[in-house]
Amino acid sequence: MMNGEALFGGSCVALITPFDGDGVDEHAFRKLVNWQITEGTNGLIPVGTTGESPTLSHEEHKRVVEICIEENAGRVPVIAGAGSNSTLEAVDFARHAASAGADALLVVTPYYNKPTQDGLKRHYTAIADAVSIPVIIYDIPGRSIIAMTNETMAELAAHPNITGVKDATADLARPTHLLNRIGPGFSQLSGEDGTALAYRAAGGHGCISVTANIAPRLLAEMHAAWDQGNIARAMEINAQLMPVHEAMFCEASPGPVKYAAGLLGLSSDSLRLPLCEIADTSKDQVRSALRHAGLLN
Repeated sequence: MMNGEALFGGSCVALITPFDGDGVDEHAFRKLVNWQITEGTNGLIPVGTTGESPTLSHEEHKRVVEICIEENAGRVPVIAGAGSNSTLEAVDFARHAASAGADALLVVTPYYNKPTQDGLKRHYTAIADAVSIPVIIYDIPGRSIIAMTNETMAELAAHPNITGVKDATADLARPTHLLNRIGPGFSQLSGEDGTALAYRAAGGHGCISVTANIAPRLLAEMHAAWDQGNIARAMEINAQLMPVHEAMFCEASPGPVKYAAGLLGLSSDSLRLPLCEIADTSKDQVRSALRHAGLLN
């Protein structure tokens, strides 16, 4: 059992990766990191799916992690994306992030090659054995096809370096099941904005959010309100942002959130193929949601 307090919680952001032409816009990314911290975000996650990690080169991936750590300068936890469907590649990303100063790693379940539960256990154990910083499992069957069972997760939680999960299943019974199996010290972070508050009610500790790219202050306030027992305020913010959460997934993420970031002047809205500019109907939905939430005049 993992007793004690969870290491990570509150409003954490799955950062977009701004582009300038064919390259990463380092200046815009640094500004985004600083703005997130100023707005109250509790944790930074570079090069996750929202950061377009599938289309970054290895050199770009590592550079984005380094920039995030440099610019953050120890102010909030940096949980670096280090996932791959190749265990050797994931170990390389993990070792790099650890040596660069990341506080933890976010490791997605291997996509496309569909490992068994035993394969998952071996994959995560190999990565956790290779580093001395915490590893957070990223369970997202909608993108990876495979799902990790609660039994497998509980077994992996026995490893001293495997300390949490980003759960994108939207299964709201799961946080309580895992709490009973593993204990309160296992960080349970929702990976699904629309159910993040309900996830907290079921025993979760926070959220790794897409919407936090564009509404960091409100989401930080929502989680703080929950922690302070101000349930009414947390519910009010959740209702205010629900159309935004929905709009952020009207097309494949991060298309909508990058368009929103462009509207708010945070970065360009450019994406890398095979992701492309969102449809006009999707743009209308994003603009309408931002106005509803008071984020755009």
